[in-house]
Amino acid sequence: MNEGGARDDVVRELLAGYASGAFLMDNGDGLRWYSVRRRALVPLDERLHVPRSLRRATGRFEVRLDADFAGVVDGCALREETWISPELRELYLLLHDAGHAHSFETWQEGRLAGGVLGIVVGGAFIGESMFHHVTDASKVALVELARHLRARGFTVFDAQIQNPHLARFGTYEVGEREYARLLADAVTRDVRFD
Repeated sequence: MNEGGARDDVVRELLAGYASGAFLMDNGDGLRWYSVRRRALVPLDERLHVPRSLRRATGRFEVRLDADFAGVVDGCALREETWISPELRELYLLLHDAGHAHSFETWQEGRLAGGVLGIVVGGAFIGESMFHHVTDASKVALVELARHLRARGFTVFDAQIQNPHLARFGTYEVGEREYARLLADAVTRDVRFD
């Protein structure tokens, strides 16, 4: 099999894993597929909460899509608590080259300030990680990404695991069965990220 065919097979396998509700992580034991019983979803409707202090910060950043995908992956990988190994980084780059992994970025004064990294499968955006170099940059990216996804017709913005930071934006949890139903519908949708 040629190299292009092997890459296509890897991309298909990765997308099938994400479409099934699993996600990749390296917790120090090598790259593995994981799933959780309760899934955190960022609302793509009026339930999205934008804290007042963040509304003022929005105008300080320029939003870009995929302008520095590798920079966002590297920013996420440099976080103290990261699960992005060199192997996973390469898979993200492969998915990006194939049009399935994207970065939603905030820029300030011509520099990457923060961003969100995720995988697109149909109308589902699977948020993998986020980072910031500048205060509020990742928060603005998250809010603007939710608005972007809604405008594009996405139905699922999966944040995977709930935490107090995400909860501030109205992120809510659903059980395995409800998530499977939402994801199954989302992956059949023909929408574009860009």
